Amino acid sequence: MYSGLVHAHSGLRWVALLLLVAAVATAFSRWQGRADFTESNRKLYLFTLISVHTQLVLGLVLYFISPKVDFGMMSEKLYRFYTVEHLAGMLIAIALVTVGYSRAKRLSNATAKHKAVAIFMGLGLLLILASIPWPFRIPGAGWF
Repeated sequence: MYSGLVHAHSGLRWVALLLLVAAVATAFSRWQGRADFTESNRKLYLFTLISVHTQLVLGLVLYFISPKVDFGMMSEKLYRFYTVEHLAGMLIAIALVTVGYSRAKRLSNATAKHKAVAIFMGLGLLLILASIPWPFRIPGAGWF
């Protein structure tokens, strides 16, 4: 079960990243072009929100069953990363994505909606990219 969850969490990260990049690029271009807020924009932002929340659920399950999470081994970089840094970075990033979507939902001006999504989801994307255990950063981490 653990191996399957790790592969699902690692593989679905690419879906979440692609949706985040598409959402931020769309929101930024529509914010700068002062374009209308369409149903397709709303769906893109919603699917982005769903994908990062799915990653959150899988990540929380893994957090409680992973052998890489060990509070007694905080002096070692690998254990500290998975126990504190990865979790904290991702929780803040997912909160930013959620705030961006929620704020855009409540605003009435189309330009302000796109601006909120571009800023908050953009910050979330940057934090996610910084918190992912990339193979060149964390020994033993894989691309999938």
